[in-house]
Amino acid sequence: MLLTILEVLLFVYLGGCVLFNFVFSVAGRLRRRQSPDLHAVREYARIAVLVPAYREDSIILSTSASYREQLYPADRYDVIVIADSLQDSTLDALTTAGIRYIRVSFDKSTKARSLNAAFGQLEGYDLALICDADNVLEVDFLQKVNAAYQDGEYAIQAQRVAKNLDSPFAVLDAANEIIANHIYRKGANALGLSSSVIGSGMAFHFPLIKGIMQEIDATGGFDKVLQLLVIRKGHSIYYLEDARIFDEKVESADTFRNQRRRWVSSQLVYLRTFWKEGWKALFRGNLDYFNLAVCQNLMMPRMLLIASLTFLTAVYLLLAPYLAIPAGYWVALFALNMISLLLPIPRLFFSRYLGAALLGLPRAMGIMVMLMFRLKGANKTFIHTKHTKTTVDNPLLHAAKE
Repeated sequence: MLLTILEVLLFVYLGGCVLFNFVFSVAGRLRRRQSPDLHAVREYARIAVLVPAYREDSIILSTSASYREQLYPADRYDVIVIADSLQDSTLDALTTAGIRYIRVSFDKSTKARSLNAAFGQLEGYDLALICDADNVLEVDFLQKVNAAYQDGEYAIQAQRVAKNLDSPFAVLDAANEIIANHIYRKGANALGLSSSVIGSGMAFHFPLIKGIMQEIDATGGFDKVLQLLVIRKGHSIYYLEDARIFDEKVESADTFRNQRRRWVSSQLVYLRTFWKEGWKALFRGNLDYFNLAVCQNLMMPRMLLIASLTFLTAVYLLLAPYLAIPAGYWVALFALNMISLLLPIPRLFFSRYLGAALLGLPRAMGIMVMLMFRLKGANKTFIHTKHTKTTVDNPLLHAAKE
């Protein structure tokens, strides 16, 4: 009897995760929000491009200089590097290149603290665009963000895409980003819900984000708190799919392990933190808040979900006579999950990168399983991911709109 109850609870939880992914994935395919018309724009917002940089001496000069190439009036935006533990030679080079920086130092460095230090010194902007030190923008990025802002959007998440596809883990990371963009951002907007934000490539009305950031001092996953505060203040989050920001993807198992450990830990921490408040919001009719506070934090990470369904489907096929739930139910759940994850992937990926993805998938799933036993303290420790890529090399971009 106890075994049957456990089987049912496990099936219901995993089935809920799969159904959530499937509904949002299909919605993202069937419906797309109309992008703002660039030609209708007559005003240009003053934009502060904020780039927190912690020990990113090897790439910050290249990336910050690339922002100066934007097809946007030069007097209407400023690039501001928030320099945490950068070398003096790097700061001198930034000055020579005409790039403004704000030097910060903390006993315990976090992205939230860097941003708050910068906001304390900045005034007079309409929009704040938050980027990571490795990010590169498409040349018309600010034009598209401004068009959305002039159209009334005060909280905007751009499409973050892979900067590189040069290792099995980078390919997996890129595929994961494509799927997340489609389900949690494009699919959410298609269903009338807010897009989730991802820490970079996000733009906000300047007074709004400056006030919200004063309420945040998170070590990991500050964006999970940020998006809930945005919704609490009555704003929705718009996914601007046409504006692309390039992000370096992990190349090694160690980097993948450290990054995912931080992400999974923050997800569990914020599930506990906002569990009650999320349910209260649902009973008040605020489905948007409930989705980001409870549903998305309750979701099993995708690679862990694949591993779980693969293992359980095999177990039920082998031991079907001894278990309560028919094996066919698990086969159907496995198939539905794969459909939901494959729908967002462009066709070029299958012909060019499928082999590399399959090569790295077993190890990645193994890492995700082992991480579940090593999450303690990860959300209280700043885990820095080192970046090295200064150029964009992503052939998938040609298939991005298929």
